[in-house]
Amino acid sequence: MANITAKQVNELRQLTGVGMMDCKKALVECDGDVQKAIELLRQKGQKMAAKRADRDANEGCVLAKSNGNYGAIIMLSCETDFVATNADFVAFTSSIIENAMAKHLTTKDEVMEMDLNGRKVSDSITDQIAKIGEKIELAHFEAIEAEAVYAYIHPGNRMASIVGLNKTGYDEVGHNVAMQVVAMRPVALDEQSVPQNVIDSELNVYREKTKEELIGKAVDAALKKAGINPAHVDSEDHINSNMAKGWITEEQGNMAREIKEKVAAETAGTLPEAKIEGIAKGRLNKFFQENTLMNQEYIMESKVSVKDFIARTDKELKCTGFKRLELGA
Repeated sequence: MANITAKQVNELRQLTGVGMMDCKKALVECDGDVQKAIELLRQKGQKMAAKRADRDANEGCVLAKSNGNYGAIIMLSCETDFVATNADFVAFTSSIIENAMAKHLTTKDEVMEMDLNGRKVSDSITDQIAKIGEKIELAHFEAIEAEAVYAYIHPGNRMASIVGLNKTGYDEVGHNVAMQVVAMRPVALDEQSVPQNVIDSELNVYREKTKEELIGKAVDAALKKAGINPAHVDSEDHINSNMAKGWITEEQGNMAREIKEKVAAETAGTLPEAKIEGIAKGRLNKFFQENTLMNQEYIMESKVSVKDFIARTDKELKCTGFKRLELGA
């Protein structure tokens, strides 16, 4: 058996980043052969990655960068905040996005196959798992191109954004719009950019909500007319508990049940469809106002939309798109 020195252990640690004790064990097992020890540690890293595959990785590091007309955003996930805020983990995340941008990559799959210091990113992540002992994964990588791209990272590296403008020379506008994206969480650029399936889903929710509200108003009016407080009979549990407390009689409880069932059925059959559709579309417009970037109120100035803020700066200036990432979102 080879005599393993502290110098050898330290050299292997510098090469792999793995802890001293693991490096020593690997060298002992490989009889002092450094290359075999490196390969052994990588194999152990792969086994550890497989074991931790079903664990949650809800912490991590989110970074965004731009270099003029191209920008990228990345989320590298891990299990604990302790690892996420570690300088080495942040530096590793930064090295991935910087190399990806140097190659002008646009997809997560391309990044996973990218060479990073002589190793694929996918293999480098496995190495990090062996080093750190947590599940680590490249959760997201996205990119955009425009005449001018701006990036914003919220302090703490938990959320970030990139936005594109159609003209250069508007750095303050680009920065502020990128901050808006992080702060207000828009789901799309404008109403035309919202997927039709999302619109259909929202409309269906608003139609059902409107029907429930109209039926509820009719039931409440009938209950009040009968001298019953609607708040005392808004559920079967409340009816029973309020009868037990003496707030309503058994007769009133039974009457409330009959009124609720009868009036709800009668009202549901006579609801005005045009009114329901009008209210639902009004709520959809509010959804657009609150959740699409161009229609949101500008965070730096009340009663001014982002669209109006940009147009006030330059009528020909447009935001062409954005990407946003947030841990846990």
